[in-house]
Amino acid sequence: MKAFALVGAAGFIAPRHLKAIKETNNRLVAALDKFDSVGVMDSYFPDASFFVEFERFDRHLEKLNRSGEPIDYLSICSPNYLHDAHIRFGLRQGAAVICEKPLVLNPWNVEALDQIQKETGREAFNILQLRLHPDIIALKERVQSSDPNKVFDFDLAYITSRGNWYYTSWKGDINKSGGIATNIGIHFFDMLIWIFGKVKENVVHVHTHDRASGFLHLERAKVRWFLSINEDTLPEAVRKKGQRTYRSITLEGSEIEFSEGFTDLHTKSYRAILDGNGFNLNAALPSIELAHQIRTQAPVGLKGDYHPFAGQKASPHPFSL
Repeated sequence: MKAFALVGAAGFIAPRHLKAIKETNNRLVAALDKFDSVGVMDSYFPDASFFVEFERFDRHLEKLNRSGEPIDYLSICSPNYLHDAHIRFGLRQGAAVICEKPLVLNPWNVEALDQIQKETGREAFNILQLRLHPDIIALKERVQSSDPNKVFDFDLAYITSRGNWYYTSWKGDINKSGGIATNIGIHFFDMLIWIFGKVKENVVHVHTHDRASGFLHLERAKVRWFLSINEDTLPEAVRKKGQRTYRSITLEGSEIEFSEGFTDLHTKSYRAILDGNGFNLNAALPSIELAHQIRTQAPVGLKGDYHPFAGQKASPHPFSL
């Protein structure tokens, strides 16, 4: 039974990490968040110490270290822009680190973290759960078993509607979240590179506060992608059903079904890490590099091979109204 601490206990994704720690038969000894709405901990680890100040959390972990009961793992569910600092903290505590996506926002942060790994002898792992989804694994096997010279046509659309609160939170600040392509899309970019190989060409058609779209030429695929948090970009049939989320991937024009099988992927990720099969810095780096390129390059507009959803009318930023 390993001892865990967790940073970001009040966050949206934290319950999945709490569940994963519990279901892998480990224990949470301490948690941190500046917000104290963490009643969810009662369902998993009511006896864990909880802190709203980093300094007291740090002191508590130091006391555990000195008493011969150090944490084995630090789980990170904090805002994206803090991941780098919190990973460094965990490694210097002598713990292995399990971090939500994105691991970091900038590629050069990965090199610095690798140096700290060497200094501490501990390792950081990224949650890249789509690699563990049965339907995505089957898709990868299908591609690998095909003609090695075959370049597939692939379309990806992911729309997850968000209200105006999003723009007040850190998620609406591109310097803190990395923007739509990073905060919403990095799992999909990792999935695409994992299945179809390295990036040969990267074109951004649209990149605004509420959507991003582009074209990727990978070793084994030509990909048109569209990401959005604006419910107005949902297909009409989806809106009529009252649904606020839409996920679609097509290979050679045929839909790939993967709407199920998401509920236990964090637990699968934890089991893989505990078994020595986690996704390390090198695994996370290609998608971080791609998301950074998308974030920093100028959109070309609706030119070339763009996703059909990219042509929808742009929406004003809510705070500009």
